[in-house]
Amino acid sequence: MPAGCSTLPERALTSKLNPRSMSFDDLAADLAALDADNLLRQRRTLESAQSARVVVDGRDYVAFCSNDYLGLAADPRLIEAACEGARTSGVGAGASHLILGHTSAHYRLEIALAQFIHMPRALLFSTGYMANIGAVTALVRRHDDVFADKLNHASLNDAVLLSRANFRRYAHVDLAALERLLAASSARRKLVITDAVFSMDGDIAPVPALLRLCERYDAWLLVDDAHGFGVLGQTGGGALEHFGVASPRIIYMATLGKAAGVAGAFVAGDEDVIDMLIQRARTYIYTTASPPLLAHALLASLEIIGRETGRRQLLASLIARLKIGIAGMRWPLMASDTAIQPLVIGSNTDVMRVSAALAEHGVLVPAIRPPTVPAGTARLRISLSAAHNEEDVTRLIDALRQVERAS
Repeated sequence: MPAGCSTLPERALTSKLNPRSMSFDDLAADLAALDADNLLRQRRTLESAQSARVVVDGRDYVAFCSNDYLGLAADPRLIEAACEGARTSGVGAGASHLILGHTSAHYRLEIALAQFIHMPRALLFSTGYMANIGAVTALVRRHDDVFADKLNHASLNDAVLLSRANFRRYAHVDLAALERLLAASSARRKLVITDAVFSMDGDIAPVPALLRLCERYDAWLLVDDAHGFGVLGQTGGGALEHFGVASPRIIYMATLGKAAGVAGAFVAGDEDVIDMLIQRARTYIYTTASPPLLAHALLASLEIIGRETGRRQLLASLIARLKIGIAGMRWPLMASDTAIQPLVIGSNTDVMRVSAALAEHGVLVPAIRPPTVPAGTARLRISLSAAHNEEDVTRLIDALRQVERAS
């Protein structure tokens, strides 16, 4: 044997030569268990632009699957703005924001976003997940207390775990339980975090009441308005505009790939909050800035959101039409006044069967199962958009009625 070489232990050598180890067998068993419980996730391939009417795996459908609430994802004005942005700013940013990736388009968009929601400053992130993780981990740490609604989005839950702060969860919109937790806290820094519109139930958090509790117990309030921005409020300013609330205690996050139709997210708040995020938000510091052409498209999107109020009016009328059309079905529609309309089916097997039956009628509605929702509450998550029309909603209602009768 050449000098400097050593032998591997026999067990390690055998493992290295064996293309499948016990670990691979465990993965296969886990996947089989998910499949047996009707929990195995599958992807469809979208072959058209995102819209109310799509081509998926070679077939035409009316889709009630996307978060494109205002129908802007394929708007020609946004496409042109993106193309112009590519011509003037290139495609890739080429660096992180703190090196040399923060372009003039990013700068203008942050100013426009802050003005749009009437807050001092805004900071762009590449995704909503990164925005929540960056904000929470930058602002709280070990021995601080974070109070979270049990139905919050996974990104908020993961953010708290990464922060190493004390994680105090309260039952969904249970303000009395939240107050007890706040009153018992002696932490140096307290942060209440909540979805504004809960992504699987569609209901709206009582933001004014949450803010009053934060004021009473000297806490911050982080509002994740991923599903409210662009939709709620007279000008689309989101949950804060919807309720008419403002406070330096509020830290506001919204995504830009849903109602805004493009991609990314932002956090807005007081000057010191944003400065601290720039210094400590690792998901902002240690990643390449988003392509500047997206910022160009988002500047065009903001103008449309604020100006074209008819999109929100149409969405509201479609929501009302759906509620009337499926009233009295044996599957209950959850209480929601937003574009997210969950129809509770119950078991994993039944929700998969109903979703597949609707697809046979040319209607796509996703089946949502645990762990995204509690066991026994598997549901169809109907997402409405201003890209839909009354005929689309009527087709959905008719298909649901036919599937119900055949069940």
